[in-house]
Amino acid sequence: MCNVHLSGHKILAASIFLLLLSSAMGACSTWNTGPGLPPAASTPLQRLMRGNQRFVQGKLIFADASPARRAELVKGQQPLAAIVACSDSRVPPTLVFDQGLGRLFVVRLAGDVVDKAAAGSVEYAVEHLHVHLVLVLGHDDCGAVKAALHPAADQHSPELSAVIHGVQPAIVTARGMVGNLLDNAIDANTRLQAQRLRELPVLSKLIQAGKLQILAARYELDTGRVVLLTGK
Repeated sequence: MCNVHLSGHKILAASIFLLLLSSAMGACSTWNTGPGLPPAASTPLQRLMRGNQRFVQGKLIFADASPARRAELVKGQQPLAAIVACSDSRVPPTLVFDQGLGRLFVVRLAGDVVDKAAAGSVEYAVEHLHVHLVLVLGHDDCGAVKAALHPAADQHSPELSAVIHGVQPAIVTARGMVGNLLDNAIDANTRLQAQRLRELPVLSKLIQAGKLQILAARYELDTGRVVLLTGK
């Protein structure tokens, strides 16, 4: 009887140990969602789209901006995705995707134009911060695309002309499409900038190895929705 009673204690102790171990492993494998946040989705893209859904519904959580979170981030960062977005003040990625401190590595440029500095920034996020998702985010009524539709080089500085020049290939594509020229040009430009990133040797190798995904999306100013763009 004593041996049976002792075995029961051992079984109970082993069960408690396994339960604690399972909980610890679950905590390590789950993104630090912060107080009040729901469990994270299984992929970075799902986390972004769920955050955007909260933004659309006006149910922002954005809970992990506390002093404790700031102190935690002093040690380093582990963003779940890199966002290449337009500099437009109406499209702040951290709000659009309802993410807190340390969650997004954001590169913002007028017209999403991927120049060398932007490309290097994305490569840094992928190689050194181990980001597996890059999302290029265009948006309605983009001023840079509008300017590229009606270029007047003599009225712009060389720097601004470089932005317009970076959008021009998308304008050529859009002129051959059916539908609204500006909308088509915005989507074509977003896809073009995403493709420029995919063609970078460092990123291309990771894509081929299945370790990186680069997507294009469009932000709707009126609804707040982010819509993924299909095709190249």
